Order: sequence, then C-alpha cells, then structure tokens
Amino acid sequence: MHLDTPESPPDTPEQRKADRRRLLRAFNASLAFVLLLCAVFTAQHFVAWDALAIAPKSMSGLLGVLTSPLLHGSPEHLIANAIALLMLGTLALTAYPKATLRALPLLWIGSGLGAWLLGDAGSRHLGASGLTHGLMFLVFALGLLRRDRPAIAAAMLAFLFYGGMLLTILPREPGVSWQAHLGGAVAGLIAAWLFRRVDPAPPRRKYSWEIEEELARQAAITERDTYEPARPQDVPVLWQRGDGADARRGTVLAFPSIKKDPQ
Repeated sequence: MHLDTPESPPDTPEQRKADRRRLLRAFNASLAFVLLLCAVFTAQHFVAWDALAIAPKSMSGLLGVLTSPLLHGSPEHLIANAIALLMLGTLALTAYPKATLRALPLLWIGSGLGAWLLGDAGSRHLGASGLTHGLMFLVFALGLLRRDRPAIAAAMLAFLFYGGMLLTILPREPGVSWQAHLGGAVAGLIAAWLFRRVDPAPPRRKYSWEIEEELARQAAITERDTYEPARPQDVPVLWQRGDGADARRGTVLAFPSIKKDPQ
C-alpha cells in the first residue's frame, strides 16, 4: 500500500500515463530492432553473408564486429534471440532509458571483440546473443550498484527470466559462441559502472507501515517534551562564584570562640 507524503510524489493519473508511455516507447524500440533482424534474416537467403560474420584473429573478420549481431544461422537462433531482446530491451529501456542508449554501442562492440579475440581461427561467429547477454548483465549490475527499489525489481526480473546467462558465458555447448556471450557480459558490467548515475534516482516512496512508525516516533518525542523535566544543563544557574582568589580557594569564615565561665 502506498500513501502520498511530501517525500513521495502522488500517484496521479498523469504519472501513470507517463509510465505507460515510457514502457510503450521501450517496447516499440525493442520490437523495431527485432523486426530489423527478421528483415536481415530474410535477406540472408539472397546474398552472400559469410564476409559479414566475425572471423576470429583475422583483420578482414573485424568487419563482422559491426555486422554479425544482425545475422542469424537458423530460424530457431533468430527466435531465441528475438524473444530475449524483446524482453530485456523493454526492461532496460524502461528502467534506464539514458544508460541503455549509451551502453548499446559498448555492448555491440564488446560482444564482437570477445568473439574476435577468443574465438578459434577459421570459425565464424554471428548472432545477437552477445547483445542479449550484455543487456542482462547491464540490468543486473545496475540493480546491485544503484540499489533503489525500481533498480532492484528490474534486476530480479532479469535474473528470473535469464539468470542462466551466468552459465553460458563459459564453454558448454559446441557451436555456441560463448566468446561473444563473455564479451557482451563484460561490456555490460563496464557500462553499468560507467553509466550508473546517468538516469536520476526515483523519488523515495514511503509505505503505510513506514509512515506509522514515523508518526509513533514523533508522538513519543512530543510526549517526552511535554511531561519530562528539562535536562540539567538546561536549568539556569542561580549562583555564581565570585572573582579573584576567593573563586579559586573559597572563603574561610571566622567563628567567635566560646568562653566557659569558671565554676
């Protein structure tokens, strides 16, 4: 349950509309990229695309760093990456629109360089799976670094659906470019550190139980100030020492001696 407070902006219809527009923009951008991948995959059947894949440790294969995420080897390969890009892209752009846009070039190049540097000579690497790994590690790392509620929620969602990517950055299955996965993951971690403060932190929202605790503390302070006596240091001093030597040593008072009458 959420209550409006001075530190918590009201949950107004305008705010809800703005949140829906932000989610819709993120979904549309992710969907547009997925449709681009589908168009490129269709064109692959009519053109020679081998030169556009990454050829590890080859200077001519460096071109694939820019083009290989657009290529896919099979419909199953395309569908798997399209679903991941649609979900992780929407999540990242909704939670961190500025950081995600700045991180995408780093994720793109990082995944390609990982395949080019670590791949076996003579092999070919293609596909957007390195980009999906970069997005997952970006969202997950930002949740750990920022630690506000939306960031933690986004990190938990990313880990819930794609936590298995923590294992696919290591060699497991033949024919899977774990090198591109590792490059994308490392780029995602670097981007999370570099752009962790680009998107402003959301306002701190307070829930009913937090407000009740604050009201109880305020009531206790008011009751104490009303019924408890003031602290000793707040009591005004009614007597002051004199000046001079008497203030240091005090004053010796002389008493008259008592004489007894002789019996």
